[in-house]
Amino acid sequence: MFMGSEHVPVGEFDKLLEAAGANNNGSTTEDRTNYFENLPSNALPLALWLDADRMGFLLPTMDKAKLDLQRDVVKNERRQRVDNVPYGRADETILAALYPKGHPYSWSVIGSMADLSAASVEDVSQFFRTYYAPNNATLTIAGDFDPVATKKLVNAYFSGIPRGPAIPPRPHVAPVTLAKDTFLVLEDKVQLPRLYYDWPTVRIFDPDDAPLDILAAILTAGKNSRLYKRLVFDMQIAQNVFASQQSSNLASKFELEVSPRPGQSTAAIDKVVQEELQKVINAPVEARELERAKNSYRASFLNRIASILGKAEVLNTYNYFAGNPDYIQQDAARYERVTAADVQRVAKKYLARPKVVLTVVPEGKREMMLTSNGGGQ
Repeated sequence: MFMGSEHVPVGEFDKLLEAAGANNNGSTTEDRTNYFENLPSNALPLALWLDADRMGFLLPTMDKAKLDLQRDVVKNERRQRVDNVPYGRADETILAALYPKGHPYSWSVIGSMADLSAASVEDVSQFFRTYYAPNNATLTIAGDFDPVATKKLVNAYFSGIPRGPAIPPRPHVAPVTLAKDTFLVLEDKVQLPRLYYDWPTVRIFDPDDAPLDILAAILTAGKNSRLYKRLVFDMQIAQNVFASQQSSNLASKFELEVSPRPGQSTAAIDKVVQEELQKVINAPVEARELERAKNSYRASFLNRIASILGKAEVLNTYNYFAGNPDYIQQDAARYERVTAADVQRVAKKYLARPKVVLTVVPEGKREMMLTSNGGGQ
């Protein structure tokens, strides 16, 4: 998508934008891919024309040389972010254990080296024809512009691009459940072990999604959070601890990640983790904890829309996931409604269920693995 199109020679896409004082990039998650440009207002016509050209006229210039070049770029990204970075293979190991085979989230977004090598020009072209068509895209413009004039530009540049084929129906997957706890070990070129606990949870915007976010903040957000205070500050047996409700369109996972300090065992870490999880399952959180977590989410909403790019991303995110780009008030309101009883309820409902526990250990140190009986050096 950055290698030129029928009316934009190779290399000119970036050159034209950079000459106008703009920058551009893209990203992919399990659910969507986005491309974006940050630019001065007077360069908006240029950006719209460039995006229209690569949406409507990319395939005539698609060839194996371009594909091979970008294939190598993505392979190198995998090496940098997964294969050659400490703990980099943890996520794909967890996904394969958490989701059943064939589930759309059971493999990592970047794919395997074998998948990347196997992609042909026709594979990529067919994917483009199917998914990168106007009937499967949302265009978001945010910033200082004239709406009437800009709509005319959008119509001029995009209206002639034909619709693509019917979009394949989105997969419908059953809620993920695990029959029992799964304990895994992954050897890596690391100095210290790291623990990952993962529970299957609900999709984004489910009624339980916001309480799970709040629960994660109560457990690990800030120095006064429950697990951070005990593990890192009071007992000083962990370097860091982090929890998150990782929300996606079809399903989500609640993840707890703990990095022990040198000389500390995974079993000692797990003992404290289990104690704190039982506390939040068995009793409501305190009012001050709940309010502190809500304050952090109020701040995050302001941070998300602090930049023009942030505003554009928020509009597009709500349009895709909630079906309404103007969803920010409803989104904020769901956090305001969370009660202490809600937090206890979701802790009991999800964190008492079977989970995947992965211990990443230094090479040759499998005895550090946390096991089902609580063992782990």
